[in-house]
Amino acid sequence: MRAIWKGAIAFGLVNVPVKVYSATEDHDISLHQVHNADGGRIRYQRRCEVCSQVIDYSDIEKAYEEDGRTVVLSKDELKSIPAENSHEIEVVQFVPSEQLEPMMFEKSYYLEPDSKSPKAYVLLRKALEDTDRVAIVQFALREKTRLGALRIKDDVLVLQSLLWPDEVREVNFPALDTSIRISAQEREMSAALVESMAADFEPASFTDEYQVQLRQLIEAKLEQGESLDTEETFGAEAGEGGKGEVIDLMEALKRSLDRKRGAESGADTKEADADDDGAHEGGDGKAPARGTSRAKASEGKETTAAKKPAAKGTAKTAAAKSTAAKSGTAKAPAKSTTAKSATAKSTGAKSTAAKSTGTKSSAARARKGA
Repeated sequence: MRAIWKGAIAFGLVNVPVKVYSATEDHDISLHQVHNADGGRIRYQRRCEVCSQVIDYSDIEKAYEEDGRTVVLSKDELKSIPAENSHEIEVVQFVPSEQLEPMMFEKSYYLEPDSKSPKAYVLLRKALEDTDRVAIVQFALREKTRLGALRIKDDVLVLQSLLWPDEVREVNFPALDTSIRISAQEREMSAALVESMAADFEPASFTDEYQVQLRQLIEAKLEQGESLDTEETFGAEAGEGGKGEVIDLMEALKRSLDRKRGAESGADTKEADADDDGAHEGGDGKAPARGTSRAKASEGKETTAAKKPAAKGTAKTAAAKSTAAKSGTAKAPAKSTTAKSATAKSTGAKSTAAKSTGTKSSAARARKGA
């Protein structure tokens, strides 16, 4: 960044040397004008109305006209104004931040300490932090005396220029003078809609869609040339007008709430499905128990419990059956285990019978030998 101004903050008898930097910048795509017939660049010329000559910037002065009289002011005369030569940011008041009208905020500047020892800078910053106030200042910048607010952002002093009170227009709309009745139900529904959309402000989550789509249009035009099809680039609905006027306020509030709740329900369903998929992928034979726990946590919502066999043991199988029956998602996963148990019993019985037969055979042989 390049400093645009150097000066000092006058904090009582304390002097705080600072450098001033623009805190914001414009990232909009820059477009220029051309002649639509041949693409020739359109340029503006500073042409004199009297002699019709194109005038260099160095030969241009400023003037003021009043009652048919023109007063020409040279650059040197303008620089002689005392306020123009001031490089002091004078602190005049410390006020609570909530007393500042946001509409008065104009442009923001970062202030960097401009001395070998930034102790005075840090002292002023600490004073603002300890008192939880904003410093109101006056300063001159670019041929204008300005009002400003000095506050803190990320341990850096920030100067925000303010509009003068007479620069903020007063407004009086006749339509608001009439008595408009708002019903209790309308207020309740609007409050519910506000609550459903409540969130913490995260600037990084928003995008300048116009600039993104303008870049998309430029890239498509570079690739396709005059054969560009904007419907193909943006979709068939590009260029359609805005929504019609809302006639029934209550109906609009209801539809807004339903749409918001539907969107949230869809998001919850996707999240639940993702959790279930994760449980199946990392399963260890306990998937049905996890599905049952999730069903209890969602208090009666539909759930897709895992379909894996229950854990080993008759007691665990019975517990799984009981839990599945309560959540309404039982699919008899223990059949396989029961069948295996029955098979094992049958096999054991056959083995016992075989042993008994062998014993009888041995006894018979012994009698024959005798």
